[in-house]
Amino acid sequence: MFDARLRPLIDPPLNAAGRALARWGIGANAVTLAGLVPAIAAGLAIAHQHYWLALVLIVLNRLLDGLDGAVARANGISAMGGYLDTLADFAFYVAVPLGFGFAAAANTAPAMVLIASFTLTGVSFLAFAAIAATRGVQTTAHGTKSFFYSTGIAEGTETCAAFVAMCLWPAQFAAIAYAYAALCLLTVVQRSLMARRIFGSQPGHD
Repeated sequence: MFDARLRPLIDPPLNAAGRALARWGIGANAVTLAGLVPAIAAGLAIAHQHYWLALVLIVLNRLLDGLDGAVARANGISAMGGYLDTLADFAFYVAVPLGFGFAAAANTAPAMVLIASFTLTGVSFLAFAAIAATRGVQTTAHGTKSFFYSTGIAEGTETCAAFVAMCLWPAQFAAIAYAYAALCLLTVVQRSLMARRIFGSQPGHD
């Protein structure tokens, strides 16, 4: 919901840093893969109840996630880069709730519900992108991307905010997880309605 609105603020410094990394010969895919390290480490830190360490790792992961796109824009967007970036994002989205699920038995059910909601949100996002590609539908609301990024209520900014809140108030994980899972499901409904509006009148299916 806020991703597109934040882009004019965060893109200029990220793009400057991305151009510098590109000049040094660092590729976008290398930055993406480097971002997997703090993502997985954050989940491990949470599982061992080191929440402040996890918070630092989450911020580091999000910084690298922004930088890989900036480097890609400097060097040229690639399909493989888009694939790796999406895979790394969802690895991060799973690692954090999985860590909370291991941290305490009471967290197991809300962690499962949250991961299930991420799965449905991810499917709606990727299915929309796949169909948009076949129909020639494009957008630059989220910057230049290798495939269509459909806007939703629960996006990267909101997910990061939820994860930060979980680390700051781990005892409230269940409440935050259930509330954010509800937002994810609303996003699925919203994106489905948008898909019906954009694709529903066009011929062809499957």
